[in-house]
Parts: sequence; C-alpha cells; structure tokens
Amino acid sequence: MKYFFLLLAGMLVFTSCDHNNNPFVYQKDAHGRGKAKILIEQSFQPLFQTSIETFMSQYPRARVKAQYLPENDIIEAFYANKSKTIVITRDFNDKEKAYLKSKNVSYRSDKIATDAVVLILHPSNTDTILSVEQIKNMLRGDQTKLPSNTSTKQIVFDQNGSANFNFMTNMLQLQQLGKNVSALKSNQEVINYVKTHPNAIGIIGLNWISDQEDPASMAFRDGLRVASVYATDPETACKPYAGFIYTKEYPLIRDIWVINKGRRSGLNTGFVLFMKKDDKGQLIIQKSGLVPALTPVRLVLQ
Repeated sequence: MKYFFLLLAGMLVFTSCDHNNNPFVYQKDAHGRGKAKILIEQSFQPLFQTSIETFMSQYPRARVKAQYLPENDIIEAFYANKSKTIVITRDFNDKEKAYLKSKNVSYRSDKIATDAVVLILHPSNTDTILSVEQIKNMLRGDQTKLPSNTSTKQIVFDQNGSANFNFMTNMLQLQQLGKNVSALKSNQEVINYVKTHPNAIGIIGLNWISDQEDPASMAFRDGLRVASVYATDPETACKPYAGFIYTKEYPLIRDIWVINKGRRSGLNTGFVLFMKKDDKGQLIIQKSGLVPALTPVRLVLQ
C-alpha cells in the first residue's frame, strides 16, 4: 500500500510539470491531433477543402476547421489574434512586419504554391484573347483605348478586398474603376453570373476551375470560356495551365502563402508542414492544376 501511494504521488508531480519542459507529458495539441482554426482566402476554397479532408483522414485525432474570407478580412483577423494560421496571396510587407514586431508577434511565412487569376467568359463571347493593357482599360471603363471591334464588358469580381480584387488593382495600378465593374459575394457567384450574362467577364481564382479530376471543378468550368492573356506580344497569349504558370508566360500569376504563429509542435504547424513539405500535400496542389512550391512540374507542349 505504501508503494502505491508513493507511485501515485510521483505521477501527480510528473503530470503537474510544465508541458513545454516535459516531452513525456501527453500533448493534446500536436502535429497530428488537437483542434485548429485556419482562415483561408476564398479563392483557394476547393484546394483546401480537399487538403483538410485528406489531412484529417491521415490524422483521425486532428480537427482542422477552415473559414473562407476575403484577403483583407483575414489580415485584420490575424492582427486581432482571431486565428493563428492564415492563407493569403502574399507575405506581409515591411510596414506590416514592423507593426507585428512592435506587438511582439512571432510568426513564420511559407510559400506553398503558385496560383493564377483567370478571366472567364460566356461561350458566346468571341474576344477570348486579351492583353494586360486591354484588361486594364476595361477595368477603367475606358472604351476609347479598346480595339474598335471590342465592346465594353461588364466586369464582375467576387468581393471588394478579396485576393482577386487586390491582385488586379495592385498589379495594374488602378486608382479608379469604371462603372462597368461590380462585385458579388464569392467566386462561385461570379461563375454562375457569367454563365447567364453573355456581356460579362468574371475574374476568379484558377483553383475553382483547374482540377480536372474534381467533378465539382469541371461542373463550374462547363459552359464557360477561359481567356488567353498576353503581356505585349499576341503570339505569346496563353491560358493559365500549370506549365505556363511555372514558366511565368501567363501574366496573371500570384503565390499562395501560409502565415502561422501556432506552436512548433502544435496542430496548426502540423497542417502547415503537410501543405508545405508532405508529399501528399504538394501532390494535392499539383493535381489541382496549380504549381507546388517543391514538387517539380512536368512541362507539356500544348
């Protein structure tokens, strides 16, 4: 009996130790178990729905919950400490890094893939080859600078403050948009709108229509045309295929970044490592039609 009480006392002392200093204590939050909330730019919803399902099937004790929001809302939420892990289209800039440092916020940024912004058209639309300059003029609503055979189109984004909106307005250095530009609520709404409005051009993330093995992705793409885009030479116009994204021949490309301030040994970090380094995570990215950060891309002549 004496030995039993000694053993019990030892166990109480053992379990009362700081978990960070005692590697033998069971951790509820580890790379393959626990709960994690991740805020993800809505452009990447199809990719991360598949990735999270695969991750949790590999780690049954892990529960990863995703919330899909516009990029600006995600960054604000990270500042407000509403999520330890976010997925957006860029790393923080110098001003943002300085602010986070002033608040003693420690985090890590990792590029996991390269994506693209896509212009989708109604099947009746014959203007399927566009230059970056033409796109800029259409977004400004400047009919005078468009070719004579090109009519002004209605341009629809997913949301103001989304990654698609931010990328196009920043890349094209647009200070003001034309009256022909409007926003809906999601990439899916843009897809559905363009299918029923012949004079509309939709701007969405490639991920929504790029996975040729996903029936949902193919259903979204059915009934649409995807524009070929070129920078200066019409002979170089191409569609947003992975090979052209990898070689940067397609002009409207951007990266996918995961920014994480979760514990090194926690579930948030475990999921980041799955997307960044795990063969399955990078393979999901490749199969979705995007360009993974680590896995080589096989170039195929079109």
